[in-house]
Amino acid sequence: MPANETMHIMASKMKSAERKTGNLMSIVIVIGLCSFFYILGAWKKSGFGKGDQIAYNIVKETKCTILPNLNFETHHTIKEVIVASSDSKSKVFEPCDVQYTDYSPCQDQNRAMTFPRENMNYRERHCPKESEKLHCLIPAPEGYVTPFPWPKSRDYVHYANVPYKSLTVEKAVQNWVQFKGDVFKFPGGGTMFPQGADAYIDELASVIPIADGTVRTALDTGCGVASWGAYLLKRNVVTMSFAPRDNHEAQVQFALERGVPAIIGVLGTIHLPYPSRSFDMAQCSRCLIPWTSNDGMYMMEVDRVLRPGGYWILSGPPINWRTYYKTWQRSKEDLQKEQEKIEELAKLLCWEKKYEKGDLAIWRKKINDRSCSNKNDIKLRKCESTDADSVWYKKMKVCRTPFPEVKNPNEVAGGQLKKFPNRLFAVPPRIANGYIPEITPQSYQDDNKLWRKHVNAYKKINKLIGSVRYRNIMDMNAGLGGFAAVLESSDSWVMNVVPTISKRDTLGVIYERGLIGIYHDWCEAFSTYPRTYDLIHANGVFSLYKNKCKIEDILLEMDRILRPEGMVIFRDDVDVLIKVKKMASGMRWNVKMTDHEDGPLVSEKIIVAVKQYWVGGRSNTTSDV
Repeated sequence: MPANETMHIMASKMKSAERKTGNLMSIVIVIGLCSFFYILGAWKKSGFGKGDQIAYNIVKETKCTILPNLNFETHHTIKEVIVASSDSKSKVFEPCDVQYTDYSPCQDQNRAMTFPRENMNYRERHCPKESEKLHCLIPAPEGYVTPFPWPKSRDYVHYANVPYKSLTVEKAVQNWVQFKGDVFKFPGGGTMFPQGADAYIDELASVIPIADGTVRTALDTGCGVASWGAYLLKRNVVTMSFAPRDNHEAQVQFALERGVPAIIGVLGTIHLPYPSRSFDMAQCSRCLIPWTSNDGMYMMEVDRVLRPGGYWILSGPPINWRTYYKTWQRSKEDLQKEQEKIEELAKLLCWEKKYEKGDLAIWRKKINDRSCSNKNDIKLRKCESTDADSVWYKKMKVCRTPFPEVKNPNEVAGGQLKKFPNRLFAVPPRIANGYIPEITPQSYQDDNKLWRKHVNAYKKINKLIGSVRYRNIMDMNAGLGGFAAVLESSDSWVMNVVPTISKRDTLGVIYERGLIGIYHDWCEAFSTYPRTYDLIHANGVFSLYKNKCKIEDILLEMDRILRPEGMVIFRDDVDVLIKVKKMASGMRWNVKMTDHEDGPLVSEKIIVAVKQYWVGGRSNTTSDV
């Protein structure tokens, strides 16, 4: 072999060896870097250096991006099956006795009867002492089945879910509800709208701009089975309905079972749990509230929550007293005097009468106080409090809530709202005017973007979110209402709760967006019946209530108001959710933890829980399939 060929071969072998060495070194370097960053990521995620070994172990065990073991479809049957706890190490909560099937702790009938009847005090919230609280799971009635999907649920309710027939007898001629086989049928009738809710609303719409989005939020005082609110929904008006528990058995329970917003409540001695200037429209349809008693205090409370330019509707006594005085078993003189007093109070509150015909009268609140008589302040003093939204357990007073100041006679006090749905994402006046500390128009828009991302992540976990599968939804810590705004559709509604201990009062903003909500303290039970929500969203709730009340009490209340096979989404810090997950595992919930949508290095995590189907019975051992 020639020398030059030999040297060429040797050179080629040396280059090949160098390439192999280089490749090997590259591989070693890559493996080293991968190992380093893996260890670094694990160290950061685990919180080593902070004594957080427990958090690391739990997250390692439960971390996932897809939750294949959770079934979000309804699939139960009436057949009872014994269910064992999914976590033997967790505290196991036993079922309550079947007598508590419809237990509402703060509106318990037995406790209510120990309070004065004057001004409906006994019908207001009276919560049990710590020693009286139940620490068990409220059972569903034997035979409970999933409610009909909306919109069929508006008209039909399973008898097994609300097994009370008294209203079908008491209100038979008024077309509230009928019993048909194993279901109740709701024809849409009412005491003051015998031709049906649609015909009644059509008459209202001849005076009130319901069709164009000007009117979006409504209040129904003494709602019955909430047919007014039910039929307003198809006109894109969402109504907060309330009635006491329970002059007529199960009226609010029927409303919620139908898929219509409602709470247990009454105009009594304390303020309604809503901020000032919340509602575009309010009505009393034979609600039997004594509007002229207590110097008109109840009309003043309606005025507080009614938005400038809003409408108040009164149908029933004393309207059309000339026709009905014999039926109502009252004298002409008494009824005439009552109506004259209502007319006088309306003028003092700066309401202008717009319509009266037959059984119906409508007033409109003026847009500001520039056109109101100065004499009004002499006859009816203004409320002294500068915070008309601080109402939780506060006593009502005989005074008029002042209008926000305006610069000209054409300005709407508190700010002009856009028509719905444009107001849903427009900057609310309370934010634009700087009324909410630390919240600017930009931070509001950023919050909306954040909730779009969060809700998209939820829908990846459960594709049924946003469908009629979850009709009645609650957001336990609603903030600016971003979660509800992103979900807004005719398929569902959201009860936005602003906790009374929140750093900022944002409920007025939520109403300005065209959403509904309520103030509440989660150390107490919510004003509703058991099994009234399909989906509960708890964002930061347990961090907010840390050292305020027990995790166990809040979880048991969530279980009480959640329907069988309903879903809960928790979003909170991992340290908090570890405790929540352990406790929830003993509550007949299927529970899974997943990472934040931005990845495992974020300390905020998500828990998704599905309540198992089970019902009360003689053995009280109940259920799933």
